[in-house]
Amino acid sequence: MANDTLPSIAILGAGSMGGAILQGLVRSGQASQVTVTNRTSAKAAALSELTGVTSLSLEADPTANVTAAASADVILVGVKPVLVPELLREIAPVLRPGTVLVSLAAGVTIDTFEEIVGEGIAVLRSMPNTPAVVGKAVTGVSAGPSASSAEAALVRRLFETCGAVIELPEAQIDALSTISGSGPAYVFLLIEDLTEAARGKGFSDADARLMAEQTFIGAAALLAATGEDPAELRRRVTSPKGTTERAIAVLQGAHLDGVFAEATDAALARAKEMAAGA
Repeated sequence: MANDTLPSIAILGAGSMGGAILQGLVRSGQASQVTVTNRTSAKAAALSELTGVTSLSLEADPTANVTAAASADVILVGVKPVLVPELLREIAPVLRPGTVLVSLAAGVTIDTFEEIVGEGIAVLRSMPNTPAVVGKAVTGVSAGPSASSAEAALVRRLFETCGAVIELPEAQIDALSTISGSGPAYVFLLIEDLTEAARGKGFSDADARLMAEQTFIGAAALLAATGEDPAELRRRVTSPKGTTERAIAVLQGAHLDGVFAEATDAALARAKEMAAGA
């Protein structure tokens, strides 16, 4: 096996997030063997077309999760949080010592995983985001006490096939989810609203969408290319007594900083509710 090739991987529940990670893995060319599961045969069939992917459905085989878990060195758990304990109890008997178990589920603690699967299984908790599909994710990773530094490094390398990785204590994972986890939705909402503003000024739907979307894409590319602080780049666009300065004054007058703080606080409160089973 080549040094840059990852060990065998299973993604149990390759829905929105698990599917995004799968796409990133396939794009990277570093996954030697990936087995994924879905509830329906239709979803499984769509993923089976990806190179190097074995796709199983619970509809066709109720034991698909067990089959996938038994064959993998690294297992990503991507089912809905409420389904995680049941899934872990189902696969626990087939997990081999040295298996690395990675949670993609919001609100499910490392303790919950370790209590069910027992000793000898390294557990890590992750919080990716959907730009993994295009290799531009931000993924937070927290290693449990059962995970060695080598196992943590392996999981980091896995997620680096899909973008950037931040290693952090588990106590911060929910806070990270309110920024990068939910963050793409905030950006898409801003694009929606800017597009609507363009429509209101008489532009066609196509031109309004092009202006709004390409402005965000171009600004992000400029930020990445220059490495400058966003505030500095904003200042360069904002000429004294110009049109942009007037627009920025309106946005700042709406206290966007407070709005984002309130929004991410609300997301964090919900994450804590989910962790408590609410």
